[in-house]
Amino acid sequence: MSQPDVIVIGAGVIGLSAALVLQARGLKVTVLDREGPAAGASAGNAGAFAFSDILPLASPGILKKAPGWLLDPLGPLAVPPSYALRIAPWMYRFWRACAPARVAHSTTVQTALMDLSRDELAPFLAATGTQGMLRRNGSLQLYESEAEFQGALPGWQIRDDHGIEFRHLNAAGIAELQPGLSPRFVRGTFTPGWCSISDPKDYVLALAARFRAAGGQIGQAAISTLRPLGNGIEVDGQRAGHAVIAAGAFSRPLARALGDDIPLETERGYNTTLPPDALDLRLQLVFGGHGFVVSKLDSGIRIGGAVELGGLDLPPNYKRAEAMLRKAKSFLPGLKTEGGRQWMGFRPSLPDTLPVIGRSSASPHVIYAFGHGHLGLTQSAGTARLVADLVTSRPPAIDIGPFSATRF
Repeated sequence: MSQPDVIVIGAGVIGLSAALVLQARGLKVTVLDREGPAAGASAGNAGAFAFSDILPLASPGILKKAPGWLLDPLGPLAVPPSYALRIAPWMYRFWRACAPARVAHSTTVQTALMDLSRDELAPFLAATGTQGMLRRNGSLQLYESEAEFQGALPGWQIRDDHGIEFRHLNAAGIAELQPGLSPRFVRGTFTPGWCSISDPKDYVLALAARFRAAGGQIGQAAISTLRPLGNGIEVDGQRAGHAVIAAGAFSRPLARALGDDIPLETERGYNTTLPPDALDLRLQLVFGGHGFVVSKLDSGIRIGGAVELGGLDLPPNYKRAEAMLRKAKSFLPGLKTEGGRQWMGFRPSLPDTLPVIGRSSASPHVIYAFGHGHLGLTQSAGTARLVADLVTSRPPAIDIGPFSATRF
């Protein structure tokens, strides 16, 4: 087998999207993954292209909610006691990122990546033959009180300033869009431009099939060694001109081996996917005060979200998925909760809510593309464009300085 131009480490939505764009630019690409395509967070996410989510998770609003959430071990935010000491430095960085000036900076940077990703999505779907998987049903954010709704208005003003379309609703407007919701939800905000994919796992597997059909190679390997060379990189003995590290939550030790100690942590996300007839769901429902969403996929009704900062090694706590399902039943009394499939996956998260996209400090031939948190699918096409620009020595489509690994 001849030497590839690029080895991409990671066969999730970021890695495969980058591999396809690199392949389209005429490069020979090999993808390596510890488990294979769509084996991690790319398979179990909510399936949304959340381009309107330009506000960073690290914000003063989250700081206000966090103490109450942490008191509930099955609530929207949890830190297992056995992991609390280990996560403390990350939490300190997160707290610092919530300062108003830093939030403003992160919002500007996040918005630029969102805009690029939105603009790149349609041509990417067309090029990969996956445009038929896109859904445009909108999203409905729900509030249980007028005070909760009023507290969200500054964030909506920021979106309005950026030209994001939305419409605030009263209880009657909510019922018109999504019948069957509990009357406890008195206000809502509808985002008509919100779009999603028919099923995230099917989408990533379709990308893998497209990549292979065009001559790409996908291998299964847990990468242990990266060695910079004068004119390239050696990955477990295999040489290439460039390597792209897009291994999601498993990227940190690879970057550390190259001298970049990046504070990547693992948000463990949970969900339950119910049969398709579990609910007549018209659009994605966002229960922000409870940290989870309800999404309609071809494979069923998915109820998931929340944050458990517990690393890669602790066993899953599926009581968290069960707690979200119980809440969903109380919010949607007609929901049929039988026959669900539980899942837990790892979201790669950085304390300022921005990913790392850029060159390794060890070698210009190593490109980082990880740490997208809840927004991997959303930002996949934009990240792929930036990775391809870097590998082919083109000026990046946007300023990538704020995404540098050295910002920490």
